[in-house]
Parts: sequence; C-alpha cells; structure tokens
Amino acid sequence: MIERDYLVVGAGTAGVSVCEGIRQYDKRGKVMLVGNENYSPYSRTALSKRFLSDKDFSPEGTAYHPAEWFQEQKIDLRLNTVVTQFNIDRHLAVLSNGQTVEFKKACLATGSRPLRPQVAGTNLGNIIYLRSMGDAKALKEMAAIEGSIMVVGSGFIAVEAAAALRTTRCKVSLLTRDAALWSQMLDAETATWLTNLFRHHGVTLHLQENLNGFEGKTVLRNIQTKNGNRYPASLALVAVGAEMNLELVRNTPLNSPKGTPVNEFLETDEKGIYAAGDIALYPDRIFGGVRRTDHWDNARQQGLFAGANMTGKKRQRYDHLPQYTSELFDLTLDFLGNFGNGAPLQPVLDGSREKKSFAVRYLQGDKLQAAFLCNRPADEVAALADDLRAAHVKG
Repeated sequence: MIERDYLVVGAGTAGVSVCEGIRQYDKRGKVMLVGNENYSPYSRTALSKRFLSDKDFSPEGTAYHPAEWFQEQKIDLRLNTVVTQFNIDRHLAVLSNGQTVEFKKACLATGSRPLRPQVAGTNLGNIIYLRSMGDAKALKEMAAIEGSIMVVGSGFIAVEAAAALRTTRCKVSLLTRDAALWSQMLDAETATWLTNLFRHHGVTLHLQENLNGFEGKTVLRNIQTKNGNRYPASLALVAVGAEMNLELVRNTPLNSPKGTPVNEFLETDEKGIYAAGDIALYPDRIFGGVRRTDHWDNARQQGLFAGANMTGKKRQRYDHLPQYTSELFDLTLDFLGNFGNGAPLQPVLDGSREKKSFAVRYLQGDKLQAAFLCNRPADEVAALADDLRAAHVKG
C-alpha cells in the first residue's frame, strides 16, 4: 500500500497546475501525479499550432517543466500509468501496475478525448484524431509525406491545425457543416472575414457539408458527405468535438452528462475529492449558472485554485473569466467572456478587419457579454477583461 497526502489523476495542464498550487502552500505533503502518456507533462495547446508549423519545434518545447522540477518538488510522477479503480468512500486508487494508493485528498483532472463521428470508416489508416503528442508527431510526419490533408471540423483545433499545416506549404482542405468558420461564436461579418482569410491563404473550403463516412479498404481513400459529394483524401485530421474522460467515476455521484459537479472551491460533494479542467462542472460566479470549459486557460487556473484549496491553507472561490487565445497565420486572436448564452448578441466593431487589427464587443441589450480581439495589445485585452468582469460582478 502506497500512502499519499494528495493524488492527482491526469498529468495535463490541470493536473500539473494542481501540483503547483499544492506546492505553493504545502512544501512537504506527499504528492502523486499519474499520467497515461510516456512524455513529461506538456501543453496540448501547442500541438495544433507551433508544433505542426515549425519543423524545428520539438516535444521538449511543449513541456511545462523539465523532469528535474518534479524531483526537486518531491512530486511522485507516474508516467505511462493509468488509475484503473477509484474508491471514493475508502480513498483508495488502484494503478495499472497493480499498486494501490491510499490518499487523503485527490483531484480528478482526467480531461477529454476526441469525439469520433458516428459514421463508417472512422478506424481506417491515415485518419488522425489529435489529442496526444503521439498523435501530433504522426500528423506532422504524415502531412510531410502525403503533401495534402483534409481537415474535418471547424472548431478551435481544426481551424488552428489547418492554418498551421498550410504554413508548411501542405495542401489543406477543410470540410465543415457550418456556413463560415467559427460562426457559432462570431458575428456573421467577422466569421465571413475569417473564412475569406483562409481562402486567401490557399485553404480549400467545403462549407455546409455534413460528413457521411470515410472510404477505403485499410487506408483512407475518399471522404463522403451527405450532399452526395466524394472527396479524394489520403490523410485526414478529424476534429469534431471532444468527450469527457469520466469512465473512472462511472456510476458514482462524480459522473453526470454535463461533467463532474463541483462547488465554488472546486470540491465535489465527496469530501476531499476535487475536480479541475475539462471535466469540472463549476458554478459560474461571473455570468451565473454552471459552466464546463474545455480551454487551456481554464484548466490552468482551476488547477492552481484546486491545488491551493486542497492544502486547506488557502481557501479561494473560483471566479475566473473565460478566456482563450488562438494563433492563425499572422493573427493573434483573443476570446473573452460568454459566447454561448444562447441569446442574440449585438456586435460593436472597433478598428478594421481589413487591416487585421480590431476588437468586437458583443452586447446583450446594453450589457457587455463577450469580446473578440484580433492583433490587439495585451493591455487592451486586459482592459476588456476588466470591463466584462465589472459588467457582471456586483460590488
């Protein structure tokens, strides 16, 4: 039996941040961090951006800390290891090597995995679902060999990867059911501007096309759409969403269709067990209701908060403003606030889309709900974040 004060399940952004939060307030507690990959914890956000576009960018460039950091911080890092059983009542966890860990407190930071569309042929060769370093390395190598790729989807990962691969002179096509890129978040004019920008950079767009299946005997040859079109493709990146990794807590109160419910301190109803990152369903103290956010910045901040709260020496409520930064070609794009409240938002433009320097404020009535900025200085992004918080937080 291994005894630990803190067990952190998942060695992604949230998990590493939990360890940092713990060590900020507890230098001596015994910490175990369990991750299922064989790489030292790294930033996944780089996988759809610089890792694909920069031929000299190595896996080491994505690491949060050198391996020595975990040793110096006395963190028991278990790579290539999975927690196979998690007993809430007894505070016990069983590892894939058969060892049992007894813990005082735990944080679940198991993240999510790519969603596989319910169509034929999803297991054919040369179809990549980008999540891990191994996926990114395979995608990078195969794109260089094939020289062309079809990206299926139009969310953050799909659009970022399409832009990154295009900068390598790879021939890139993008297939989406949407009429414009990021149309679920942006106003019609800004989404159209972004879509035309991709065309300008040579990305072939197949818009308003619903995926119907993949064709090939063992390796991908064609992609079918419900419109009756068939597109030749020898390599595809499929990025059509994600699903949470909640199998470990299936049939427990920590599992729900919308995530693992936590309170404002990121603790579940099971005392001593916390959740952070993609799976955490938390009370939104800024916009109201509950929210689950699967972006890097949220995972980072939640991990720090959860780790600090686990020590009992720093008790703080999580009220972080949703925020995300993306990089496309020569653009740095910032998303702030609540784009998904379901109500119509009125865009107010400041600057010039044509000059690639602008900000769009999204209002509901006269109240600021969200903002999208293109190539704007950091102090303007921070000021808009302050405006958003002030518009929704009383006192």
